[in-house]
Amino acid sequence: MREWHKVLRMKQDGDLDTLVRQRIRGLRTARGWSLDELAARSYLSPSTLSRIETGHRRIALDQLTPIARALGITLDQLVEAGGDDDVVIRPHHEPERGITTWLLSQGDAAPRMTVAKLRITRPVPADLRVHPGRDWFTVLSGTVLLRLGERTIRVEAGEAAEFSTMVPHAFGVDRGPAEMLCILDHDGERTHLGPER
Repeated sequence: MREWHKVLRMKQDGDLDTLVRQRIRGLRTARGWSLDELAARSYLSPSTLSRIETGHRRIALDQLTPIARALGITLDQLVEAGGDDDVVIRPHHEPERGITTWLLSQGDAAPRMTVAKLRITRPVPADLRVHPGRDWFTVLSGTVLLRLGERTIRVEAGEAAEFSTMVPHAFGVDRGPAEMLCILDHDGERTHLGPER
C-alpha cells in the first residue's frame, strides 16, 4: 500500500514530516475549524492534534488516516512529497509535426483525461483520424482550421469547438501560428499528442 511507504519515508524525511504538519493545520484553519472541531471529527483529542501540528508528537499512521478522512482528503494527498520538480511545465517541441505541447495535467491530477496547451504551426494534415470519445478545445490566439469529415470549420480566438471523435477529423492553422487549450480523453491523447506520451 502506497500510504505505508510514504509514512515510513516521513520518519526518515524531516521536511515531509513538517510539510504534513503544516498541511493539517492549514486545511483545518482554511475550513475555519478549531482544534476541538477537528478533534471531534477525527476522534482524536484536541491536545493530541495540537502536539501533532506543533511537532511535539510523532505522527502515526493510525492518527493520519482519521485526520485525512475528517479533512476530506486522501491519505496519499496528505503525505505526498512537496517537491517542486513538477511546478514548471516545459514545452515539448515537435517541429516535424508542427506542434509544441505543454501538458497541463500531470501525474494523478486528472485521471482519464489530459489537458494540454498546443501551439500549432502546420496546415491541416491530409490524413483524418478517428477514435472513440469526444474532443474539446478553445482557441487562445490565431485561427484553427478543423477538418470534420467533409467540412472545414474556422475556429477563431475566443471560440471553442466540441465534437465526436468518431467523425474523421484533424486540425491545423489558417495563417500563422495558433494556440489552443484542449481536453482529451485517453484515445485523444494517443492520437493527437503522439504515442510516446
